[in-house]
Amino acid sequence: MSGVLNLLLANAKIPPPIVTYLVVAGGGGSGTGSNRQAGAGGAGGFLTGTLSVAKGTTYTTTVGGGGAEYTNGSNSVFSSITSTGGGRGGRNLSSNTAGTAGGSGGGGAGSGFTGRAGGAGTSGQGSTGGNGVFFGASTGGGSGGGGGKGAVGANGSGNNGGNGGVGLANPITGSTTGQNVSGTYYLSGGGGGTIRFGSAGSAGSGGNGGGGAGNTTAAGTNGTTNTGGGAGGGQAAGGGVGGSGVVIISYPAYFNDLTSIDVGLTYTKTTASGNTIYTFTDGTGNISW
Repeated sequence: MSGVLNLLLANAKIPPPIVTYLVVAGGGGSGTGSNRQAGAGGAGGFLTGTLSVAKGTTYTTTVGGGGAEYTNGSNSVFSSITSTGGGRGGRNLSSNTAGTAGGSGGGGAGSGFTGRAGGAGTSGQGSTGGNGVFFGASTGGGSGGGGGKGAVGANGSGNNGGNGGVGLANPITGSTTGQNVSGTYYLSGGGGGTIRFGSAGSAGSGGNGGGGAGNTTAAGTNGTTNTGGGAGGGQAAGGGVGGSGVVIISYPAYFNDLTSIDVGLTYTKTTASGNTIYTFTDGTGNISW
């Protein structure tokens, strides 16, 4: 009977009644940190669930970009689902600043003058960034790691940067390796930077899931493309850029393919475990069945 049903559905060319989605926003950029340690960017927001769809209805799809230096990441959208871009890290130039709120919050700057708080995460999407720490005028202090979907960013400790919060596994592909759209983990926070002068400490590591590592002598590492990972904090101007987001939808392969995808969207279509999977990696536009 199941074979007959599959054949009838294939011939009917009807859209799926329900799709499973994963909407990952862009990660936050690091703070600026000329001669001081900058906070790490927070991971972008992460939302997953199911949505009813209908033939002939258009569904807006937007892949959020990663935030540049001292800038939040951009939101990602699928229909009515919006994931919030990651918060940027705090900076330490003429003044120390806290990390900003986002999908996950950015890490706060730390210095020999004062430490600043990490930004808040968005409920259901991510976690809080770590705090920067005061250590001393001659030796400085570590900045906070960015928050991740799976855990808060670590606070700076002494003159060491805090690690980024870990991400979560991809619930659609079910894979368990890697840090990109074909792998498992998304949305880790970036690692916190640390100061250069005095007794230099260690920079924080990015969490598993595309978060960039911190740096003790230069700009932090960028977040990984299409993971929403936050940028690592550093101690030089020209800080790290957050990783771009991704939008993935999945549904049983016996339903018909999308009939319309705007040219502004970059995507791949695959089939796995009896499901059709569309992975949108860049751009914005409408899709429909």
